[in-house]
Amino acid sequence: MASAHNLVNNISEKLKKLITRHNHLISENSQLKEEQKRLIETLENQKKLIEQLKEKNRNLKISKSVKLEEGNDDVKNKIDDLVREIDKCIGLLNK
Repeated sequence: MASAHNLVNNISEKLKKLITRHNHLISENSQLKEEQKRLIETLENQKKLIEQLKEKNRNLKISKSVKLEEGNDDVKNKIDDLVREIDKCIGLLNK
């Protein structure tokens, strides 16, 4: 009888450890999910910032090239191209 009692106690202790470990893993999983969510938000914000900086860089390059060009026709053509591109973007936003 003593060995059966010892087996039951042993199983009971292992079960308690297993439940404790399970609860710990659930908590850890929850924390990791929150961290993942925060990192995804940070990544999205960084992507937006990169796009904004690329656009700013592009605008600066265009501005510099417009300043360097001597002919008014070239400047007018560049401005017309930019206006058409803006109109296309507005058209896509209105869809």
